[in-house]
Amino acid sequence: MKWIVAVALVVAGSAAAYVTAKVLHVAAEIQQQSTIDEAQPADAIIVLGAAEYRGRPSPVLEARLNHALFLYLQGLAPRVITTGGAGGDPVFTEGSVGRTYLTARGVPPEAIVVEREAESTAQSVAAVAEIMRRMNLRSAIVVSDGYHIFRVKKMLESSGYRVYGSPRPSVPPGEWKERWQYFRQAVGYILWRVGITV
Repeated sequence: MKWIVAVALVVAGSAAAYVTAKVLHVAAEIQQQSTIDEAQPADAIIVLGAAEYRGRPSPVLEARLNHALFLYLQGLAPRVITTGGAGGDPVFTEGSVGRTYLTARGVPPEAIVVEREAESTAQSVAAVAEIMRRMNLRSAIVVSDGYHIFRVKKMLESSGYRVYGSPRPSVPPGEWKERWQYFRQAVGYILWRVGITV
C-alpha cells in the first residue's frame, strides 16, 4: 500500500513540475513578445477592449485607442476593429466607446468595425476571427498591452490569420505586477490550448 502512495506522489510531483515549467516557459515567451512592435501593413487594426466609464475610455483603453489611431494615420491598415462588451455598463460597450473616440479624432465611421458583445479575451478573439472571415480579411495588427498580445496572436493565428503585435506605449509597471500579468496570460493561453476558455 505504501508503494502505491509513493508512486502517486511521484506522479503528482512530476505533473506539477511539468505544468510549472510549461507556465514559466510560456510566461517567458509572453515577456519577450510584450516589447516587440511588429506593426506593418495589414488589412485591419484590432484594438482589444478595456474598461470604459459611462461612455469615456479608461486610461488603458484610451492609450490603446491612441496607439491604434497613430497606426491608422500612418496608413498601416484601412480599417480598425474595436472590441469589448458592456462589462456591467447598461448603456455603453468598450467597442462602441472605442468607435466614438476614434471617429471624434478623424477616423471615418465606415473605417471602423465594432465588436460589442464579448466579455473576455477569448470571446473577443472568436468574434474578431468571424468578422475577419466574413470581410475576407487575412491580416491584422493587434493593439493591446504588451502582456496581452502573445495570447491574442496565437488565438488568431490558429484561425489562419497573419497577426502582428503592436503594444501600446506604457509606463513600465512594477516588476511584481508585470510578472503577474505574464503568469496570468500564460495560464490563460495554456488553458485555451487544452480547450478551456477564460
